Amino acid sequence: MDPISAITRPAGGEPTAALVLLHGRGADERDLLPLLDALDPGRRFLGITPRAPLALPPGGRHWYVVGELGYPDPETFLPACRAAGEWLDSLPAATGIPLERTMLGGFSQGCVMSWALGLGAGRPRPAGIIALSGFMPSADGFELDLAGLDGYPVAIGHGSFDPVIGVEWGRQAHERMLAAGADVIYQESPMGHTIDPAFVTRLASWLGDLV
Repeated sequence: MDPISAITRPAGGEPTAALVLLHGRGADERDLLPLLDALDPGRRFLGITPRAPLALPPGGRHWYVVGELGYPDPETFLPACRAAGEWLDSLPAATGIPLERTMLGGFSQGCVMSWALGLGAGRPRPAGIIALSGFMPSADGFELDLAGLDGYPVAIGHGSFDPVIGVEWGRQAHERMLAAGADVIYQESPMGHTIDPAFVTRLASWLGDLV
């Protein structure tokens, strides 16, 4: 498992907050750089895109070994959570922006990791979570903590024809977040395993109102 490195996109001026985006399976830290600009066209945020610690077949970077859908392989998922958690926790000292002013989001495997890092038991919570085309993970040795989420900002987007991670996983996350009292925006889009540009426009407005 390699150390986590990242690309930082500067804000246009003094940043008001940070936006961390985690890429999906087989991609790398450059994959979501365009999404940073789409979500934050005014460059109010310090944008950061980390690289997953594992290099696995068929190529690219991975956060964990894929097992049964919804249940990441614990032997790789738990170490990745520890490494990514330590990396995320080190950001405030490096950037001067506290975690409570850091939005955390991701696509596919990066979405799974966003749930894990944002709501894992014992983890400090970021300012909010953007969950795109992923699932809330279950694994031996890992627990989500959904207590104390009244009014917590969460955005969930999923393709209704997603053949990789079915839309039922997005719906399940939506239901769990609503039951926990979170303030959720949710959108299903008539597409596959990808990010809906229309939802990105909605997210940009949502982020602008939050931070």
